[in-house]
Amino acid sequence: MSFSRPSLTALNQRVRVDFDTRLEGADSRLRRNVIDVTAGVHAATADSLHADIATRARFFPAPDNPEANARWASLKGVIRKAAVAATATATLTGTDSLTAEAGTILVRRDGLTYRITADATIAAGTAEAAIVAVDGGVATSIEIGQQLTFQSPVAGISATAVVSAAGLGEDEESEADFCGRIQEVLRAAAAGGKADDYVRWAKEVAGVTRAWVEANWDGLGTVRVSFVMDGREDIIPEAGDVAAVDAVIQAVRPVTADVTVIALTPDPLAFTITPVPDTPAVRAAIAAELRDLISREAEPAGTVPLSHIREAISIAAGETDYVMASPSGPVTAAPGHISTMGPITWPS
Repeated sequence: MSFSRPSLTALNQRVRVDFDTRLEGADSRLRRNVIDVTAGVHAATADSLHADIATRARFFPAPDNPEANARWASLKGVIRKAAVAATATATLTGTDSLTAEAGTILVRRDGLTYRITADATIAAGTAEAAIVAVDGGVATSIEIGQQLTFQSPVAGISATAVVSAAGLGEDEESEADFCGRIQEVLRAAAAGGKADDYVRWAKEVAGVTRAWVEANWDGLGTVRVSFVMDGREDIIPEAGDVAAVDAVIQAVRPVTADVTVIALTPDPLAFTITPVPDTPAVRAAIAAELRDLISREAEPAGTVPLSHIREAISIAAGETDYVMASPSGPVTAAPGHISTMGPITWPS
């Protein structure tokens, strides 16, 4: 919780009230009264002390203190994760032997632009062009089947390209997440390859929010790292994400460590719940609480206790009672697996 500095006026009023309360018959509001002068002096002194406290409070990293975050990040070598542009593939159609050159711009219907990264030559009527968004961020994510048009038409090539391989973008790391990583480094300083180091290295990659480490999982000296990306609808990383985390860790790991980075296997947790009252608002509140619970407590080979599931349902806004047919006990994931939010059945 951040420090809230009271104003000089508030301090002055606080001291006056103290005098009036503790001295029988005193009235600090009288002009040219010694209590009035004394109250002002005490308030000014307290204001100086509060100023010093406020300055010290702003020294440490906090989500609302970007200046301190930047200072500590510089000292500890924590780099803010930049926005990532989506990369994808688009199918071009046209006359054989014609080429769409690298640097050619394609435009999506919402105005976002994508650049062809390597020459794409038409053969047998089509060509697969590698593309990357000109800007970064989640908004640049693109799905299979979306259409792009050439900003400047190329004679002999259709003006419309169709996305054949999807791509995901990532926003710049938020101040709160950036601060969280700085605080993790301060709490657990680097120590040449301990478990916290692997977690920190994994979370340096854009989009990675949680990571876990298994020591000696396949023999002495073996380390297995897994992670998820909570900012996406599907938190399980794709092959490119695994490769990115692996590249970072392989560059800094101890030479004696045999490290494997994996994508976890999701185990969707299905629920059957009859809420009271059974309204759309209550259903939505229960679903939100369960999603939050799983994002907080699910981990590889971990257990989500039944009591925590029941608690999450009970604290949902508007819920007064419920019957849950499933799950009927604690949910434990297998090694290499993680529980994820599954469907909720609402019996009528």
